[in-house]
Amino acid sequence: MDESLLVAEQARIFSDETRRQIERIRRIGKRLFNVPNCIIALGDGPRNFDESGGLAGSAEAAFCHEFAMPNGLVVVPDAHVDQSLQQHRAVAGAPHIRFYASHPVHNSDRIAIGSISLIDYLPRAFNEEDGRLLIDLAALVERELHLRSISASQLDLQKKNKNLRRKSLIDPLLGTWNRGAIMRILTIEAVRCDKMGIPLSLIVADLDYFKKINDTYGHPAGDAVLVKVASRLRSCIRPQEALGRYGGEEFLVVLPGATSSTARAVAERMRLAVALQPEAIGDATFNLTISAGIASTDVFSSATTEELISRADIALYAAKDAGRNCVVQATPDLS
Repeated sequence: MDESLLVAEQARIFSDETRRQIERIRRIGKRLFNVPNCIIALGDGPRNFDESGGLAGSAEAAFCHEFAMPNGLVVVPDAHVDQSLQQHRAVAGAPHIRFYASHPVHNSDRIAIGSISLIDYLPRAFNEEDGRLLIDLAALVERELHLRSISASQLDLQKKNKNLRRKSLIDPLLGTWNRGAIMRILTIEAVRCDKMGIPLSLIVADLDYFKKINDTYGHPAGDAVLVKVASRLRSCIRPQEALGRYGGEEFLVVLPGATSSTARAVAERMRLAVALQPEAIGDATFNLTISAGIASTDVFSSATTEELISRADIALYAAKDAGRNCVVQATPDLS
């Protein structure tokens, strides 16, 4: 079996739950055949499942591992009279193995990945019915591994779906929530804040003179600037708050539980985080600035999310009209 495939196979096989289930089968094998040891070995090493369900090395496991994985049922009634085994150190010496029977364990592709073996220290007969029972035990091991493989595949698929879903919600350039996601977050937080009786605030922030940056230095330079601005804005909010790209160079910040005064402090922090760090593009260095509008439910108590955004947009336009690089709080008389 290819080494990389074997490593992947072992990763699926040796989970805690799988070990516990296979140890149960091992105990059944010992009781069913009344043998001192039932070895279930998987992978490429002389390892056996011990009584606690873990993996342990043993002389018996090493003995079984020395042989190639059987193609089918193999039975040695008395190793002392078997020409190929009578001189083996585990037969001639401790632990003095006399009886050995083994059957391969396959994966779902019918590739042998291990074996189930019976060990006894006395010679014994092993009839056709015994052989069928050992084959049945091997089938139980295979079924357990198959179920665990399906479970692992399902978990992997769920993880991939979750990652795909997350990617569909993230702006690929900035790493912030995209417009659809930030609007969904706003809707959810609006409902939650209303039920809890706490305020909800939002900030609409826009990068000043962004068109001039694009026109002068090109879109790649503009994209690089946006990435840095997004990073600075993100550093100004708490984990329970959300930052999303609302438009080309426009950002929406959702602040659950924040009053209008708290939102203004956050917006000012964002403005300073951008304004106080000059940006270099090529040989040119210039200052970036943002304008921001704020709307809060402690000012507009009955406003819907759409109305809050509209109010914040009006405040943003007022900030632009005031000369940019400033923050304006929406009020009922601002229009």
